[in-house]
Order: sequence, then C-alpha cells, then structure tokens
Amino acid sequence: MTKRIFSGMQPTNRLQLGNYLGALRNWVKLQDEGDNQCLYGVMDLHAITNGHDPKALTEATRETAAAYIAAGVDPKRSYIMAQSSVSGHAELTWLLSSMTQMGKLERMTQFKDKAGKNAERASLGLFAYPVLMAADILLYKATHVPVGEDQKQHLELSRDVASVFNEKYAGGKEYFPMPEPYIMGTATRVMSLRDGTQKMSKSAESDMTRINLTDDADMIAKKFKKAKTDQGNVPASDKEGEGRPEAMNLIGIYAALSDTTSEQVMAEFGGQQFSALKTALSDLAVAQLSPITTRMSELMSDKAEIDNILKAGADKARELAAPTLDDVYKMMGFLR
Repeated sequence: MTKRIFSGMQPTNRLQLGNYLGALRNWVKLQDEGDNQCLYGVMDLHAITNGHDPKALTEATRETAAAYIAAGVDPKRSYIMAQSSVSGHAELTWLLSSMTQMGKLERMTQFKDKAGKNAERASLGLFAYPVLMAADILLYKATHVPVGEDQKQHLELSRDVASVFNEKYAGGKEYFPMPEPYIMGTATRVMSLRDGTQKMSKSAESDMTRINLTDDADMIAKKFKKAKTDQGNVPASDKEGEGRPEAMNLIGIYAALSDTTSEQVMAEFGGQQFSALKTALSDLAVAQLSPITTRMSELMSDKAEIDNILKAGADKARELAAPTLDDVYKMMGFLR
C-alpha cells in the first residue's frame, strides 16, 4: 500500500546536526523507499506563534528549503512547499478548531513548556498550535507522520480530531485516515555539546552547543574540540558510560554518522583519551556535512530558484489538498 507521508520543520534559526540525523536523513530514506508519496513542508505558520522578524522569516524559509534539498530531498519526487503558500492549512485549522476541546489543548505539554509561567500572555497561535498541526496532516490525508518524542502527543490529538470529524460529519465512516507515527529504526537523539542532558537545539543561546549545517570545517572541528566531556577516558561499555551523558552523546553522534552502533564505537575508542574520538568525529562530520553545506550555499546564491521550487511544490500540494478541503466544507454544511 502506498504510504502518504507528511512532515516538516519550522524555519527558525539554522538547522543543525540533530535536525539532519533525527529527521532530514530519514526523510531521504522515506523518499527512496518503495512508492511512498512524501510531502515536506517548511512550517512558517508555526514559526510565528512567539513573535518573529518578517525579514528573518523570509530568509529562514529559503534556507530551510535549501537544507532539505541539499540533504537529498528531491523536489521532483517529493513535495517541498512553504506551509503558508497552501491556504488550506489555515482554513482547515479553523474548521477543526470548532470540534477541538480546549481542555485537550490545555494538557499539551509543549504549550506548558513554551508558555511557562506566562500562559495568560501566550498567543492564541501558541495555544492552538496542535490544531494547526492536525490540519497539516489531515489536509493531505497523510497515513504516516515521522515524529520525535516531543511530537507524539500532538499526533495523538490529530488522530482524536480525525475521529471526531469522522463520527460527527462522515457518519462514522473513515473519511480521514488515522495517521500513524512512522518510526525508522533507532531514533537518533542528538544532545547539546555543552550539556549532555539537553537536546541539541537550533534556538539555544550559545552557538557552541550545536553543529549547524552551515558551519565550515574549521568551525565543526572547533566545536567538537571544545565539546564538554569529563575527566575519564572514552567509555568501553554501557556500564562505564553510566552517568556520563556528554561522553555517551559524542559516542552516539559518531555511531549515527558512521551508521554503526555505540557498542562498535566503544570497542574502537574505549579507554582512549577523548581527543582521539573528537578528532575522528570532526573528520567524519566534515566528510558528511561539507557536501550539504556547499550545496546549501549554491542554492542560497540563487534565491529565485529556491522560490521557484517552493512555488512548484505549493502548486502540487494545493492540487492534492483541494478535494479534501472542498469535501470538508460540504460535509460541514457550507455552500460551495
């Protein structure tokens, strides 16, 4: 059966190694696997829920699309579009919001985390973020969604909203399929280079916490050299790595980049000083990321070409979404 896969990233700050290992690399595999139909959005509507700089958003949208393409997502085989270019995302959000209970949105942990103690001052957009995510998925009747641990709750809400719509407006028939989480082998969780207990983030204040996809070879080497470790040597086993998050993070990154296991990395470097692992890790990261960095630079030097790719992707996405949006309006009683 053909799988219709939807995923995307917000164009906020620069994409980093965690985005590549945790998502982009898997997107390319999904594109190349069987007869999957893949849609990858630059989620610019999601990016404005906490305020934004309009000029920065424009540039970040192009750069994020460039990263997709540079990493191997092929615009001829996959849909690449800016979320805002397909008005159905916003339209379906409003329709679905009428059947989404506020209590369920209040329980979303990501809203609590982002709003913090100022929940009353948070925007409606931040509060309703999961409804927009549900619309992103259901607009295309996606069957599978690659999700990280922090998005599973939102996908559950998408399934819940689909179920409510099916029961209320489709007579109990499955008009919207129940989107399934797509798990690809062992998830690569890349942590900060300065704190192994925190996820590597493109929005972290210090640039030294992450490897950006735009970093050159010298910067990558510098960041790994300064990456936090401890006084011991490289662990030779999981037992030796217990309570040493920074050490295990570097081992995990090396394993992911080399397509090996942490056990194999520890067998090779266990007992050695961290400088040996860091040097090898820098060389490996440069070899893997340099072609992406170079291709991104080429794409960003021709912004009209990126805009054309995004426009073509949006045109195809609108064509795919139009029948669904039309059906939903009619099933809910609107004259069309």
